[in-house]
Amino acid sequence: MFEKILIANRGEIALRIQRACRELGIKTVVVHSEADKDAKYVKLADESVCIGPAASAQSYLNMPAIISAAEVTDAEAIHPGYGFLSENADFAERVEKSGFVFIGPRSDSIRLMGDKVTAKQAMIKAGVPCVPGSDGALPDDPKAIVQIARKVGYPVIIKAAGGGGGRGMRVVHTEAALINAVQMTKSEAGAAFGNPEVYMEKFLENPRHVEIQVLADEHKNAVWLGERDCSMQRRHQKVIEEAPAPGIPRKLIEKVGERCAEACRKIGYRGAGTFEFLYENGEFYFIEMNTRVQVEHPVTEMITGIDIVQEQIRIAAGERLRFRQRDVMLSGHAIECRINAEDPFKFTPSPGRIVSWHVPGGPGVRVDSHSYAGYYVPPHYDSMIGKLIAYGATREQAIRRMQIALSEMVVEGIQTNIPLHRELMVDARFIEGGTNIHYLEQKLADMPDLHKLSLGNKG
Repeated sequence: MFEKILIANRGEIALRIQRACRELGIKTVVVHSEADKDAKYVKLADESVCIGPAASAQSYLNMPAIISAAEVTDAEAIHPGYGFLSENADFAERVEKSGFVFIGPRSDSIRLMGDKVTAKQAMIKAGVPCVPGSDGALPDDPKAIVQIARKVGYPVIIKAAGGGGGRGMRVVHTEAALINAVQMTKSEAGAAFGNPEVYMEKFLENPRHVEIQVLADEHKNAVWLGERDCSMQRRHQKVIEEAPAPGIPRKLIEKVGERCAEACRKIGYRGAGTFEFLYENGEFYFIEMNTRVQVEHPVTEMITGIDIVQEQIRIAAGERLRFRQRDVMLSGHAIECRINAEDPFKFTPSPGRIVSWHVPGGPGVRVDSHSYAGYYVPPHYDSMIGKLIAYGATREQAIRRMQIALSEMVVEGIQTNIPLHRELMVDARFIEGGTNIHYLEQKLADMPDLHKLSLGNKG
């Protein structure tokens, strides 16, 4: 096992990794920008290194500075968390070539799954169900593109091969709009991702977003840890996640889960990963794989009792998985609300100083956050300041506990999206379960006065 790990991230995930390391008896080095010098995890770390100014490009995305910090502190491994450099194959490669262990997949796995075209081809070979579409990148010939679209059937969606985060996508409903849409998406993809290749898929009208968590070691052992429903989204950004996904037959989930684990064995995957699917009319369709730990990993930890971050570290140290598929037992239900520093209904960022910070407690309640009273939320990064997780023996109990937890949580000095979460936890459709990925945006559009709920609310 490692003696010292460098954490190349910030915010709640930096603290989460730090806690996992401390439990394993591993010393931690935290790198930070000038804006994060007073962060809780910086103060709790065994060592800390300032790697640059507030701007991410000069700090958390600065590969030479991060590797230099590992060198001067004698760290053995680097944990990238999520976001920033976590899915950057070049960074993973540079870390390994510099003599450190990258706590994540090998760089070739990140490249394979980071390109949507090669990822889909690999999944088809592995027997993972995929969305009908082009076999690979679209050709240059307009006639060939039209033929592919006719075969797939309208509406179709054009996607950037190197895209992500909801960017580089365009829905096409008619043949007349097809070629222009392809050219525009190609242009945008080249500018945004440095890769102009695009591909085509059938556009599913009202799907749910369901994902499978996997763990795999370098000895070809792989397991899946149940599924999560992440359908409550706005602009492709998840707002609420839960596990397991309500209303989907277990036999179908198990079939897809086994195929995901087998795909990990076939491609030689190592570490934690998530297979993301669209689910519609009883069918699963693979869309992408995230080659890192997810923001929403706590809901899986709650229903399995498995510490995913510790398992990442053990796998990176060369250990075999300590359990087999038959040992993975799912129990109860967990829900996560992402707490963001933003207007709860207009979604404008709300950086600033937190004057009052009171988090809830009680049975089944977990708060993952680096925030505290007096903490200054910087304007330079993602607005998430914490995650509130509620666990219950049943989904109904988990929802009730989340309702109570949200009613107790107080954050003053800045705006947060807690009022939106309170509204969603009493929403009849959410309580019923199985809402699609468009539900939240439709709800917000249909209720223009919803923002008034936030006025005077201490959340």
